[in-house]
Amino acid sequence: MSGLFISIEGTDGSGKTTQIRLLEQYFKDRGFYVVCTREPGGNMISEKIRELIIDKENTEMTPVTEALLYAAARAQHVACDIMPVLNDGGIVISDRFLDSSLVYQGCARGLGIKTVKDINKYAVDSLEPDITFFLRLKPGDGIERKKKQKELDRMESENEKFHRMVYGGYMQLARRNKKRIKVIDALKSIDDIHREIVEYIERLFEQKGI
Repeated sequence: MSGLFISIEGTDGSGKTTQIRLLEQYFKDRGFYVVCTREPGGNMISEKIRELIIDKENTEMTPVTEALLYAAARAQHVACDIMPVLNDGGIVISDRFLDSSLVYQGCARGLGIKTVKDINKYAVDSLEPDITFFLRLKPGDGIERKKKQKELDRMESENEKFHRMVYGGYMQLARRNKKRIKVIDALKSIDDIHREIVEYIERLFEQKGI
């Protein structure tokens, strides 16, 4: 594998989509082959699984079922969308990856981080992002942003306690993985956030000799 794998994480409404678009353009302007994708999703099969996960009608879905569905979507995502690009030396920017499952199902759903890692063992096949950006935004602020954009899906519609646990889970992961996970204040301006992300990317390029 010779490419670069970047994941963008954050609580709902933290501005991930905007920053992904800006980062994609940054790479394209410099002549890199870059592919943007998302989780759950990225391909036909994973997108169909996504529909099951976020459908507000699926109120009886258990935490284990939810975690397994995410893992199934991720397995297809890695095999069909991520690894082919990385093996060709390209750059993949993913809106969420395994860290999301660790905090949403592991922390907020109460399954435990180790359990969710075990569930995803074969899905990711040891793949980990080279760098992850966590756009830090307190849960209340994020949901208010989302409400202004669209109708909330099943995950976004969870109660405030759930979203607080998600936020706490992300902060826990960030403390444990300081080398990979870079925490960025999502309340900064769009340009300032993009500038900070680019600074981290350029340092990573220096380390890898790109």
